[in-house]
Amino acid sequence: MFYSMTRDHRVWAAAVTGAAAALALVATGCSNSPASASSAAGAINAVGAENEYANVLSQIGGRYVHVSAILDNPNTDPHTFEASPQVAQEVSSANIIVQNGVGYDSWLSRIESAAPSSSRRVIVVQHLLGLPDNTPNPHLWYDPRTMPAAAKAMADDLSAIQPAHRAYFQANLTKFDSSLQPWLDAIAHFKAANPGVKAATTEPVADYLLTAMGIDNLTPFTFQADIMNGVDPSPEDIALENSFFRQHKVAVFAYNQQVVDALTTSIREDALTAGVPVVGVYETMPTPGYTYQSWMLAEVTALEKAVRSQISTQHL
Repeated sequence: MFYSMTRDHRVWAAAVTGAAAALALVATGCSNSPASASSAAGAINAVGAENEYANVLSQIGGRYVHVSAILDNPNTDPHTFEASPQVAQEVSSANIIVQNGVGYDSWLSRIESAAPSSSRRVIVVQHLLGLPDNTPNPHLWYDPRTMPAAAKAMADDLSAIQPAHRAYFQANLTKFDSSLQPWLDAIAHFKAANPGVKAATTEPVADYLLTAMGIDNLTPFTFQADIMNGVDPSPEDIALENSFFRQHKVAVFAYNQQVVDALTTSIREDALTAGVPVVGVYETMPTPGYTYQSWMLAEVTALEKAVRSQISTQHL
């Protein structure tokens, strides 16, 4: 089973098609204007496909980057994004782009192809981690291995674009890596102090984090993938999911707070009725007030409160 385009990309194709004229104009207008031109004049134009990557880009690049995030609203379904002329312009003028890969933001690759640049640097996090295209769970930013690798690639590429500021970018990378330690310590502490914890989920949004914390997700991946891809789960899988709550087999329910429908809302209510605490997880970083580091730490804290004190944190 791999990440299907059924739901998560049902709007992408139409959105990119809808912006085709704008993309063509951008590609034509920028054909003689390499991406390095804007950085030569000052700040490096940087784009993060998702705002968590954009946030880390801004931390590494600091005063030498101008960062745009394409998917940056945690209050809306990221799967209903529509490409616009503004997005096309941001991508076409970018000196460096960071995207997730694993099919999650393949729409961006199509925009990049429509406005090519030989000097543009593109970081695909999937490739940094050596993951195949059929990786089942695309939510890579919840894996503690992901951002250190992404941040290093950012620092290296920013240094290549502006070599005079290499020491600055590397210093920011060191600072960023150090700032992840409270999150990593919280993960390790939870895993040591709470063996044998079991959870249920709607989607595999935070599955990498649950695994790192030593939490066993009982929800079958077939169910998670169906919800993720907009497919109706089987009645048997729905019944099994609800049995986890009624029979008190799980200590916490991790619920995709960003993408909801009647079924997932009903399952959440079943969990709450059974006294199972609910923790909201997100596909894009909640804003304002969060950095990538504080967001990840907040999710761990919410899961710990759920397991140890039976307290729900439905919204960060």
